[in-house]
Amino acid sequence: MQSSQQQSQPVRPPASKAESKGLLSSTLLVSSMTMLSRVMGFARDIILARLLGGSPAADAFFVAFKIPNFMRRLFAEGAFSQAFVPVLSQWREEGGKAAVRDLVAHSGGTLALILFVVNLIAVIAAPLLVTVFAPGFIDQPEKFELAGQLLRVTFPYLMLISLTAFCGAILNTWGKFGIPAFTPVLLNISLIIAALVFAPGMEQPVVALAWGVFVAGIAQLLFQLPFVWKLGLLPKLKWGGQHKGVKQILTLMIPALFGVSVGQINLLLDTLLASFLQDGSISWLYFSDRLMEFPLGVFGVALATVVLPHLSRTHTSGDTVKFSASIDWSLRMVFLIGLPAALGLGLLAEPMLATLFQYGAFTDHDVLMAARSLRAYSLGLLVFILVKVLANGFYARQDMKTPVRIAIIAMVVNMAFNLALIFPLQHAGLALATSLSAIVNAGLLWHGLAKSGVWKAAAGWGVFILRLLLALFTMGFILLWFTPESGWWLAQNALNRGLWLTGLIGGGALGYFCVLLISGLRVRHIRAPM
Repeated sequence: MQSSQQQSQPVRPPASKAESKGLLSSTLLVSSMTMLSRVMGFARDIILARLLGGSPAADAFFVAFKIPNFMRRLFAEGAFSQAFVPVLSQWREEGGKAAVRDLVAHSGGTLALILFVVNLIAVIAAPLLVTVFAPGFIDQPEKFELAGQLLRVTFPYLMLISLTAFCGAILNTWGKFGIPAFTPVLLNISLIIAALVFAPGMEQPVVALAWGVFVAGIAQLLFQLPFVWKLGLLPKLKWGGQHKGVKQILTLMIPALFGVSVGQINLLLDTLLASFLQDGSISWLYFSDRLMEFPLGVFGVALATVVLPHLSRTHTSGDTVKFSASIDWSLRMVFLIGLPAALGLGLLAEPMLATLFQYGAFTDHDVLMAARSLRAYSLGLLVFILVKVLANGFYARQDMKTPVRIAIIAMVVNMAFNLALIFPLQHAGLALATSLSAIVNAGLLWHGLAKSGVWKAAAGWGVFILRLLLALFTMGFILLWFTPESGWWLAQNALNRGLWLTGLIGGGALGYFCVLLISGLRVRHIRAPM
């Protein structure tokens, strides 16, 4: 590093409250904030479903929203964060405050300039992007033109939310997990206001939603800046093409573009192929994906967000035993929460979709179609979460090449399954292909960590899995026994649906955790390493 780093004192401030409480409590904090965001997201999607249903305009909006959202996850919250957090943790542990500020200033300036150029090109070439990401729209001129119009408004969201993710990575490294986790709530609030207040008065309501996305990006960035300033790390942006730390980040980031975001690439391929299917296919995939994203975001993303800075610090300190123990604990938590969530999504697909979305333009047919893809996604929920956690075992050690090789294999598998399953299963085949490729991805990542000795399974896995199976059997029995048939859900009003669904979820969860307790699982068995 630079000489200024060697002369200044290392940045090891007293542990923040989030850091001192440990991994479990930090994960719960992020989960609670993410839960709030997801609940608001469901409220948003209920309103969107009522306003748009499975219409061509809905398909156009979701494509225009998904393209910058995909790139956000690919670049900002994906590759950039996975490369930036380990490097920032290293500079924090080994360097001085001036060196950390210098790294933040140069990496932020480089990111901002690159994003500005990308946004400028994308706004000019919006029709080309629609052609690439939804080629099925070409034969539907009105739909194609609307998607391009909306994309010109939504795409700048990429730059705004990427800079927000940059601030969030800094806050996460300093243990301020709750602030970045709360930030997505602002997107949901903006879209809800746009849908309820501005959309009804417009000739094309989805245009108001596109502007809601743009405004949300501004609000999210402005919300986080004061907290970064409070840490003394609000940067004066500088170009860092020759900066050592920026070069280190870019070296790690380029391969991570594939490794960290293979799931997002697969979902985008689903959209591309679904654009050739019947109207509504993209919307059905969107709404089923939203339900799948609820447990994935509330728990999977929360866990991965908290664990990455912890693993990065542990790797920098050279504590291989603690590093392995942290991964092992993360995997147990994934199984503990991911398995019942996947089972619940699969068994309660129609009830959840009908309760949340079957209003206004969202018809009985939309519910049944979206349920097919939701069940297919539920088969992969556990491994979607596993991929996020297992990949961190490589990224924290600044090993990007291994996840890239695995991601390429998974992408090829996904394409093959897409072509094989789209004809017999239509949009549900695309969702199933995504789940199957994620299984391959997670399996290879798991094997790579175990083979390299980075992760060694701690004692007690056999008993732990047996307890989970007993609890899952009980939960499944409760849900199957007490869940009415699909026709009942489609015929009921919102209140009856909501009450019955709440009872089913509560009863299934109660049965699951009671069996775990009866079988001997205690808090000490899932206590996080400190």
